[in-house]
Amino acid sequence: MAKIDSAYDYYVSVYGNQATSRYDAHKKSDLRKVYNSIVKSNKESPLYKITNADSAKKYAIDIKENAKAIQNVVASLSDNYGEFSNSFQKKVAVSSDEDAVEVEYIGDGKESNKTDRFEIQVNKLATPQVNTGNYLRDNALSFIPGSYSFDLTTNASAYEFQFNVNSGDTNSMVLTKLANLMNGSNLGIQAKVIGDGTGSSALSLTSKQTGLSPEESYLFSIEPGADSASINAMDLLGIHHITKQAENSDFLLNGTPQSSLSNAFTINNAFELTLKKPSEDGNPTIISFKANTEAIADNVQTLLDVYNKALKTAAHYSEESVGHGHRLLAELSSSVKERSESLAAIGINTESDGTLRIDREILADALTPERAPSTFQTLTEFKDSIGSKANAAAIDPMKYVDKVVVEYKNPGQNFAAPYVSSIYSGMMMDNYI
Repeated sequence: MAKIDSAYDYYVSVYGNQATSRYDAHKKSDLRKVYNSIVKSNKESPLYKITNADSAKKYAIDIKENAKAIQNVVASLSDNYGEFSNSFQKKVAVSSDEDAVEVEYIGDGKESNKTDRFEIQVNKLATPQVNTGNYLRDNALSFIPGSYSFDLTTNASAYEFQFNVNSGDTNSMVLTKLANLMNGSNLGIQAKVIGDGTGSSALSLTSKQTGLSPEESYLFSIEPGADSASINAMDLLGIHHITKQAENSDFLLNGTPQSSLSNAFTINNAFELTLKKPSEDGNPTIISFKANTEAIADNVQTLLDVYNKALKTAAHYSEESVGHGHRLLAELSSSVKERSESLAAIGINTESDGTLRIDREILADALTPERAPSTFQTLTEFKDSIGSKANAAAIDPMKYVDKVVVEYKNPGQNFAAPYVSSIYSGMMMDNYI
């Protein structure tokens, strides 16, 4: 079990906080297609042993995640832009004041032109609920040693917490113990011990959620256990009192007053806005689209970024003799070598380490009306090529890991082995596989 845990620990620590995109969701038909591809790939797969299991697990995870990143970018550039003449012309939103309002275009190109430009003036950000307890002397012990409990209720669930106070504890130790207890419960509440600079500290609880709907009076509430000892302990802690109530954001959208529970929300299913701070001097932020050539360059850069990251990952593990020779590195770079001249002609150049760099001026020249069709065809062929390589890597990342073949199957006389994919998904790898 420890070998599996180490793989999950690596995945959570490196990729666990990544935001999901709408391209991570799939229809049943898409999942069936992936499943059938896995079965087909495993049908003739030989029996093998992993030579360096610990590094191989990390490499397989990195391959899978890099492949998924490429797949998502390729999907975003192909989404409702099927013809090569339109590919890479996905709109790119821009904010006139990124410090106040960040924006990302999430539309599909079908929205009305009336949403091409609008103004937003941020008057107030949405804020979380804060409960700050009483300040207690750090080196003293204000609690009677014993067991205590309290109930924490959110708008969705209720939880009971129990904690012990020992005779050798101090107030600082008790507060730290409670903070760790609540943070480890993953309830969407951030607990921390704050000091007042005079040798006293208090426990502060802050909700990760912001804003209050009309039906809500709190985001979380705390009540002591029914016994008198827990009631007295809660009076000492003071965390059952709301110090700062959660509030909604307040902003003007094209001059019309609006509010939201969160500082991140969507407009017309086309723009994802993130409010960062109130607008300075009441000046509104203008949300619009970048010029066509600039947007195309940004879309190309997004594709190059995920390609370069995958290439560096392949190169890193090849140097550590974890990768199966330079197989992944060769497969990725072949997409460039096959069309290096045509890519260079439109401003995409290969660096000494194999990564790609865009020259925006050359690309702009390649987007003139007479050259645009061939430019978009080159870009689309490159996009489709690395997308195909990413699909193959996502289906079977283990084929790029260094391994020792134990036995080949009898060609053409094998049954499908759908559960072989668990070698990756469950990371069931040790020296006996």
